[in-house]
Amino acid sequence: MTSLNPSHPANPFQRGYWNETELAGFGFASVGRHVQVSKDCTIVGLQNISLGDHVRIDGPTLLTATTGYIRIGSYIHIGSGSSLGGGAGITLGDFANISQGVHIYSVSDDYSGQTLTNPCVPARYKNVQAAPVTFERHVIVGSNSVVLPGVTLGEGASVGALTLVNRTLQPWGIYGGTPARRLKSRARDLLKNEAAFLDELQQADR
Repeated sequence: MTSLNPSHPANPFQRGYWNETELAGFGFASVGRHVQVSKDCTIVGLQNISLGDHVRIDGPTLLTATTGYIRIGSYIHIGSGSSLGGGAGITLGDFANISQGVHIYSVSDDYSGQTLTNPCVPARYKNVQAAPVTFERHVIVGSNSVVLPGVTLGEGASVGALTLVNRTLQPWGIYGGTPARRLKSRARDLLKNEAAFLDELQQADR
């Protein structure tokens, strides 16, 4: 990395981002427009991962989909230190926002002690829970939250920091706690902002 200003040397800790042109050559299932993925990220199973338009993934973040899939819609941000385990499938709807340190699991071991655990053990000795995870549109998840297999976060669901999501969340609710519980309804004013924003984009394309 070379600085254009000798009085301000390049920051060796800032590795930068891959753009959509570079990412298109890496083997992703699909890559949209205006995509940025931090060079600090670890991504496994590129052929099963699709990226929509206007996506930014900060690093270090881990995405794995050697089996299953990860489908990321448009206008989505994934904060640094997050992990998405797409072994049974993860779908992120448009305008979803994932804060730093969020962990999303579509596959989990059996913690009861009745079977062996971890990926180094043959499947016949384990009882793995595997089910898709879906974030519908306008979902926001606060930092250091955990989402377990088989849940759907309904449209507009808002999840506070440090929340454990182990069941499906209904649309347009604000949730928090371990496990997650509904605290109150979430305003839907953002839908008007979305309509205005998309109309503005459409006008600009004319």
